[in-house]
Amino acid sequence: SAMVLYGLVAALTAVSVWSKYSQVSDIVSGEATAIAGLWRNLGGYPQRERESMRDVLGGYTNQIIHEAWPEQRQGRIPRAGVEWMDRFLAQLHVFEPTSEAQKLLHAETLSAFTRMHEARRQRLDAVNSGLPGVMWVVLLPGAMGCVLLSLLFPVEDARFHAILVTALSGFLAMVLFVIISLDRPYYGAMAIPADSYQLIYDQLMKR
Repeated sequence: SAMVLYGLVAALTAVSVWSKYSQVSDIVSGEATAIAGLWRNLGGYPQRERESMRDVLGGYTNQIIHEAWPEQRQGRIPRAGVEWMDRFLAQLHVFEPTSEAQKLLHAETLSAFTRMHEARRQRLDAVNSGLPGVMWVVLLPGAMGCVLLSLLFPVEDARFHAILVTALSGFLAMVLFVIISLDRPYYGAMAIPADSYQLIYDQLMKR
């Protein structure tokens, strides 16, 4: 009964961690997509405003790749992006549309900026997300307890008993490995990369 209960807790925790990891991955992809859409929208602005705002947006994207991402992988919330966002928003507010088409385009650009800002906020909120400490108190000692309990099974064949304990230990180790690897979306070998931003920067912004 103890092993079944622990198995349910570990399985549900693994599913929850994977769900959170996928959610953060979608947020990263969503922010990159919003940046690409915003870049496309700027193509309809007059040349002076277009070049100025694209320079800022390109700088913001480059900052994410080379500054923000390394900070996130160290568990720090990057702050340099705020200045880039403020500069871009200031230029949007200064622009005065002169035609109906420009008014529609400007409204869509503001909406795209809002979507990008929301995705950025969600990305930063996930920097220090992870399982609460009380869950690790359950998971790690619980795994050791299951292995110790398996030693008490009355199995006459010692070789079969050793295989049983080894298999159980291996299964528990794999489940814990998945949980530990995916618990912090920006940490470790399984960390979410900045590839989505790099692709947009290389294909749209690099000149």
